[in-house]
Formats: sequence, structure tokens, C-alpha cells
Amino acid sequence: MQGMSERQYAAHVGLSRGAIQKAKAAGRLVLHEDGSIDATASDRLRAEATDPSKTRKAPAYKMKPVPEAAVSAVGDTLKEQGLAAPATGGGTTFLQAKTAHEVLKAQERRIRLAKLKGELVDRDRATALVFRLAREERDAWVNWPARVAALMAAELGTETAAMQKVLEAHVRAHLEELAQPRIAL
Repeated sequence: MQGMSERQYAAHVGLSRGAIQKAKAAGRLVLHEDGSIDATASDRLRAEATDPSKTRKAPAYKMKPVPEAAVSAVGDTLKEQGLAAPATGGGTTFLQAKTAHEVLKAQERRIRLAKLKGELVDRDRATALVFRLAREERDAWVNWPARVAALMAAELGTETAAMQKVLEAHVRAHLEELAQPRIAL
């Protein structure tokens, strides 16, 4: 009766060939007359002789649930690149997730490079700058009537205080108008 070779038995039990050779030399395997290994009898002998607490068991892989937001993000990324997105509720394949991951990494690198080149600006910094410029412009307009009222009053031959009040009223009305939110189409 033909049994298994050392290599075949090593693959069968998930051990190295060297470990099988050591077990064979120590007499912990059942051999046929031709020197081949009797797999069934050797498995039984190994199970009886092996301490269960010292065996290496294959790790039980537990699949973690993937949040729906992550799956939809993968789908969105794939759609942006013109690739097939996973069906809603059907989950995503490993290949789709890997493709989306690689696309996101490429996009992130492109953004980082654009920032290093100075093509992108920090949003908070830009917002603060625009706010400061708008405040300076507003202050310039608020102070404008006081600066030009005397000149205009002299040209028109009217009272300076009255001219300044009228100008201030019109400038403030105009600034109030500009402050109202406008819907851009």
C-alpha cells in the first residue's frame, strides 16, 4: 500500500518538511513497509500524543462589518473615476475596495503636490484674509463721508454738517444693501 511522501504529508498537516523528518526520526509517525507515511494512522497517533494546549490552531478570522458610509464612499470614488460602483446593499468586492483605495491615495498625493507647489491655499487663512480685506473696505467707506463732506459742501455751497449726514446715510444704506445675502444662480 502506497502512503504519502514527507513533502505530501507536510502539506497535508500544515507543517514544514523538516518537522515531519524530525517526527519520523523520533518514531511519532506510522510508516508503511516502503517507508512512506500512513496519513490516517499518523494523524490519529499525532492527535493522541499531542497536548492540545500546545497546538497551533489556525486563527479564526472574524469579518468585521463594514459601515454603509464606507461602502458608499468607495462607490462614489469609483463613479468619479468612471469605474463600476458596487450595487447598493450588495457590499463591495475586494478588488473594488482596493481600486477605490488606490484612487483615493492618488488623489491625496495630487492634492499634497498641488499644496507643495503653492497652487492650493489654506482655507482658514484665505477666509481670514478675505474677512480682513472686506472689513478694511467697509471701514474705508464708512469714513469716506467725513473726508469728502467738507470738499463737496464747499463746491455746492451748502453746510458741511448737513452734507456729511446725508452722505453717511446713503453710504450706510448702501453697505446694508451689500450685507444682505444674495442668492447666486
